[in-house]
Amino acid sequence: MITSAQMRAARALLGIDQRQLADLAGVSVPTIQRMEASEGTVRGVIETLTKVVEALDRAGVQLIGDNAVSDGGGRGVRLKQP
Repeated sequence: MITSAQMRAARALLGIDQRQLADLAGVSVPTIQRMEASEGTVRGVIETLTKVVEALDRAGVQLIGDNAVSDGGGRGVRLKQP
């Protein structure tokens, strides 16, 4: 669904800190901290993950999954395979 690296990159693109993302998503700051500190794909309560993804979407960030095509133009972040 979303990786910790994507969350950090999304915040960087938006120029917001963890507190601001927590406010946008309606979750606690420790929840955002825990999500961003995880390895790889963020795990947790689906409802909470959905809130964060939807908040990022409303703020203008499109999350791009592995092998997915970015279809709206605009900016994005993707790591190349090593």
